Amino acid sequence: MVPDMSAIRVRRSRRRLIALLAVPPLLVACGQPGAVSRLVQQAQSAQLTPSSPAAGSLPPTGAPVPALALDPGQPPETFRTESANNEPDGPETGPTETGQIGAEPAEPSVPAEPSVPAEPAPAGSVAPAEPAQPASAPSTGITISFAGDVNFVERTADLLTADPTTAFGAAAPGLAAADLTVVNLETAITTGGTAEPKSFTFRAPPTALAALKSAGIDVASMANNHGADYGEAGLRDTVAAIAASGFPVIGIGADDAVATAPYRTTIKGVEVAIFAASQVQDRTLQTWTATADRPGIANAFDARLLENVRSAAAAGTTVIVFLHWGTEYDSCPDGNQQQLAAELAAAGAAAVVGAHAHVLQGAGWRPDGVYVAYGLSNYLWWRSFGNEQDDNGVLTLNIDGNKVIGDHFAPSQLADDGVPVPATGRQADRINADWEQVRRCAELADTPPA
Repeated sequence: MVPDMSAIRVRRSRRRLIALLAVPPLLVACGQPGAVSRLVQQAQSAQLTPSSPAAGSLPPTGAPVPALALDPGQPPETFRTESANNEPDGPETGPTETGQIGAEPAEPSVPAEPSVPAEPAPAGSVAPAEPAQPASAPSTGITISFAGDVNFVERTADLLTADPTTAFGAAAPGLAAADLTVVNLETAITTGGTAEPKSFTFRAPPTALAALKSAGIDVASMANNHGADYGEAGLRDTVAAIAASGFPVIGIGADDAVATAPYRTTIKGVEVAIFAASQVQDRTLQTWTATADRPGIANAFDARLLENVRSAAAAGTTVIVFLHWGTEYDSCPDGNQQQLAAELAAAGAAAVVGAHAHVLQGAGWRPDGVYVAYGLSNYLWWRSFGNEQDDNGVLTLNIDGNKVIGDHFAPSQLADDGVPVPATGRQADRINADWEQVRRCAELADTPPA
């Protein structure tokens, strides 16, 4: 049964309004001086205008990708808008064989360094009441963890400058607990290049990859709308930095063959392939989709995504797809997400996981037994907003054969330095309650089908 989402959005709207009233100068500075009054009117009428989802079905392969129009009723706390896209801007038990991107083997994975005790949280940050505990999940089969958007800009750039090996702070133990951990790295890896004509562009030095490795992260996807933020020169720098680091990155590459290739590994005898692609219809997808002779990102509208998933699944490989998709700031999946999830499930994917909406979206099992997590929100992130955009967590899937048989969500929230600190007490209860609630409009179950 699908609930009345107006009540959910009203509650979220009121929470946003409370946060917004504390920062009116920032709203005016962001060019939305009338946003508060609009939100008040929306809350009073109990008819909130959701962000416009991508309309209709997926365009055919090779068709022009339409730009999404910015919804003038976009909640004002989002602050950052992309002109074309509503844009804001080693494991304890690791793989038994070295992971590979396509046919090119990566260097042997480096075990995660011993965790460093977290520094006392700065004033105003959310500190755990007790030492952070790794996410837990049933012990059967293998475990793969996922977290959302990561970048190194402003306050998170400071973490990288101070010491890449401790940039993730209190979040590192939870990231390192699974057999394999994957995040979305939302930045170009370059100190040069020319910024794309976008409202927000992100870049970071190659030490960003060292920070991921030190935190216990094993693979990063860069199939997103910021991987090519510094043009072709930035892309070539990114490709070179990835090659030099030996750290596995998927969804981006020197050409389309590399960009669309999966990360492959064997964990406890289970062959795993993780594909990555972007479905975000913006300038990056239009301009910097990888081709046979130019670097870029993997495009989810490319028919090869389904073909590759189908081929890998037919060979007995456990297939997971990590996507950049969805309508920003909307906790319910849009039509494009639901259609692509259904197509990937039919092609043989065991799980489909995503990010990009900057809020948590629903996660659970489809009736066919395929696990879908539509959105994992911001994770290690450059700014906080005092609302649900600051809520996030680590999702751990327990996989037996080609089926997800269990899940565990470990909630966290952004601290003042941009680190996602594991949540405890009432804060954890609130985030977990939201996690359960957003599952409803995604039409997913909290347990696998019998």
